[in-house]
Amino acid sequence: MRIDSTAAHDLAWQGQALCAQTGSEFFFPEPGSSVREAKLICEACDMRAACLSYALAHDERFGVWGGLSEKERERMRRDRR
Repeated sequence: MRIDSTAAHDLAWQGQALCAQTGSEFFFPEPGSSVREAKLICEACDMRAACLSYALAHDERFGVWGGLSEKERERMRRDRR
């Protein structure tokens, strides 16, 4: 399978993101669980803006991306319209 250079560049930030060094359970918690830990990790991450941009561009519906929960990203999408 070949990945085009645009797609590879689009994901380059992931290797430097702090979430790559922690467990996914922080970023994809069970429904009703706290996302506080994920948001604290995101606050310290230099890749936060790239992560949020990726999540919005790819319509990620689950988990914490770029420091925002699903509901916060949905609110952001609505506000942009």
